[in-house]
Amino acid sequence: MASLSKPNAPHFSVDIFQNEYLAEGSREVNAIVTVTATGGGTSGGRPLTAGAPADAAVVIMIDCSGSMDHPAAKMRNAREATAAAVDTLRDGVAFAVVAGTHEAAEVYPGGGVLAVASPATREAARTALRKLTPMGGTAIGTWLALAHRLFDTRPDLSIRHGILLTDGRNEHEKPAALQAVLDRASGSFTADCRGVGTDWEVAELRRISSALLGTVDIVAEPSGLADDFRTMMAKTMDKQVADVALRVWTPANAVVKYVKQVAPAVEDLTGRRSDSGPRAGDYPTGSWGDESRDYHVCIEVPAAAVGDEMLAARISLVLPQPDGTAEVLSQGLVRAVWTDDLASSTRINQQVAHYTGQAELASSIQEGLAAHRAGDVDRATAKLGAAVRLAHATGNDATFRLLEKVVDVVDAREGTVRFRKNVSEADSMTLETRSTKTVRVKR
Repeated sequence: MASLSKPNAPHFSVDIFQNEYLAEGSREVNAIVTVTATGGGTSGGRPLTAGAPADAAVVIMIDCSGSMDHPAAKMRNAREATAAAVDTLRDGVAFAVVAGTHEAAEVYPGGGVLAVASPATREAARTALRKLTPMGGTAIGTWLALAHRLFDTRPDLSIRHGILLTDGRNEHEKPAALQAVLDRASGSFTADCRGVGTDWEVAELRRISSALLGTVDIVAEPSGLADDFRTMMAKTMDKQVADVALRVWTPANAVVKYVKQVAPAVEDLTGRRSDSGPRAGDYPTGSWGDESRDYHVCIEVPAAAVGDEMLAARISLVLPQPDGTAEVLSQGLVRAVWTDDLASSTRINQQVAHYTGQAELASSIQEGLAAHRAGDVDRATAKLGAAVRLAHATGNDATFRLLEKVVDVVDAREGTVRFRKNVSEADSMTLETRSTKTVRVKR
């Protein structure tokens, strides 16, 4: 395990879980890669002294479209939530507040720059929040573009994170315009997205949070915004290292089929690969504090005879350096051994089996809810029944409880369910939004 040169930065370790034994002729190798960061000296979101180092910047983007006035308490709750987030900022952190409508406007500090958090600037920001008033439409790409410009004023800061709140659909710009902004912003900053109420689109916010390596969630009742914003900001303040990548090297004639984050949530990183040398590619993981995440790596190797063995992949955690090189923080190996022992070759690794089920659980929920919206009750029932069975089998109790708000569970083990009558839109959207959240396998 390697350490970072940055003071108080976390140490990283990589652990590989797999069944390396393959039947003769088999070509697919699966492994769960557990990455753990420890000892970062994080503060748990508590403000530090003004002289403490703070290598971070935050931009809070608040929907101020006309719909935020219905009910009127929604805008008031958004102001209170933003104030709570500002209060959680560590001294020395650069920050700004943006009001989003069909265009983006700087609320604080203004002038195209970021403020530096201190008792005085936090108080000034709280005063400026009175400018958050509902009017106009929704063009989220303009909000993100302004945040990007603000972050670019502080290239010296490595942790750059956005918080985005909306209550509606992105109706006042074309999807291509939003995608263009996401393409430019990807890799520049991360962002957590929140939808308040039930008039926004889960897929739309998931698209944004996925591109920016953040989270997405629903806050069904506006009164819950302050606690959610406080928690999000505390987690941001705990981040110590940015731009960490999972580097996968494969030998000749072996290829990477996919790389997915599978805990704490499912996120397909396969399409995010960037070449990093002969037969090697980097997959972005975003910012890290003291935490652990799991990744599912699938490699296709040439078929071989019984008794043959090979290194299927070398997995490294790397941190790019200013000179264009990359510091290797830790690494592990994925092996393949061909055998005629049926018991060995057919045994599914516990970690791989668990997370394959978690990914299938997320897919079943999303497909089931989509089928229900399309009026295909039979397919919806089958898919959500499969989701109930998987949630029960993998011990994902949180998702199981969300499913129970949408379907009546007749037999959890078999996945026999009936759709509930008069399911609330909030319960349905909560299930869809949190469908990708996973539980870790018990080791």
